[in-house]
Amino acid sequence: MRTVVTVSALALAALVITPAAVHASPSAHAAAADPSQPGAGSAARATPAPRVASRAGATAETTAAPAPRTTAKTAATPTPGTTAKTTSGTKSTTATTAKTTSGTRAAAGAAGTARRGDPTPTPTPTPTPTSTSSTGATDPLLQDVSVDTVSYGPHLRQRMDVWHHSDGLVRPAVFLIHGGWWSSGDKKYMTAVSRSYVEQGYTVFNINYRLSSDAAWPAQRTDTLDAIATARRHALLWAFDPANYVVVGFSAGGHLATAVGTYKNGLPGLRGVVGVSPVVSPLTAYNEGADTLDSNKRKLRESAIRLAGGCEPGKCPRIWNSMEVPLHASRGDAPVLTVHSQDEFVPVEHSLRLKDRLARFGVNMTVMAEPGVEHSSPLYRLPGVAESVHAWIAARFS
Repeated sequence: MRTVVTVSALALAALVITPAAVHASPSAHAAAADPSQPGAGSAARATPAPRVASRAGATAETTAAPAPRTTAKTAATPTPGTTAKTTSGTKSTTATTAKTTSGTRAAAGAAGTARRGDPTPTPTPTPTPTSTSSTGATDPLLQDVSVDTVSYGPHLRQRMDVWHHSDGLVRPAVFLIHGGWWSSGDKKYMTAVSRSYVEQGYTVFNINYRLSSDAAWPAQRTDTLDAIATARRHALLWAFDPANYVVVGFSAGGHLATAVGTYKNGLPGLRGVVGVSPVVSPLTAYNEGADTLDSNKRKLRESAIRLAGGCEPGKCPRIWNSMEVPLHASRGDAPVLTVHSQDEFVPVEHSLRLKDRLARFGVNMTVMAEPGVEHSSPLYRLPGVAESVHAWIAARFS
């Protein structure tokens, strides 16, 4: 069932609305995923559902104007001010309007002025919470779950899928960032991973971002920050606690996750960062890919150059310093967990560089090294890896 989000007349004039395709059920969505990508595998559940922060209707932290009311298109004229969601049947609930709190200024600054040495970030676009919805009526664990596709900016890639419960409980959130050499990949490959976290009781934001062919760095980090800011701004719309969330990234997405984790002096509400085979140090990837027979290392070097706008470190040190996550570590950063295979082409040294820098500021970082050569999603699907990640995330909310 399609849902259309309505906002005030003043805000509507600034919005860029792009129609989104109607989702299939989450089961069909998962089946369409590329089996070589992070979302294609079956991620096991290991930890109990996170503690619920509060019930919808209580005042929750938001970061901008009141959450927009939602109405659903049906065969008859909908009643204004109500939300219709399809689960096993159809039910209507009165739309909720939330007051903003002191979190407004904190979250709005998440995508603000970068640190010294960073390129000037692109302006934050006005988000467009237009959505299409599907439900998990065929899965007992997803009976109350809807999946909305939301625009957080004008570019086609500035979209995210929001998996949220409709049971009235405000929940912590997991933001997922796909990999793909910064130049490929899509949120659809993270569908199974999204499912695994929503089944544990989280609200899930599965993010797309502009690729290196669309825009050079720091556009990818800016997009991730904007997606998070949009989610926090409309937190009550999806019943999530904007003061409790983690970010999980795979490979190049792990680079973005850790870059967000070290941005400025920490983001409001960010409780932890997880990287699975994260390219924490593009400069290390550049150097290791210079004289090697490893095709993946050579490709990663070229991908890092492309991310920097085609400019190599000697000519564009400012860009490369901005891409280098360890250089941005600070005392206010969130704790980090990373996982590498011992012999993969993104070696554990990437994470050890960041761990050393964070330790100087008293920030905890855990680095796991698994035997073998598996990278990104195949590594995540190894026995015990996803379960360890799930347990670490659950501990951030306890």
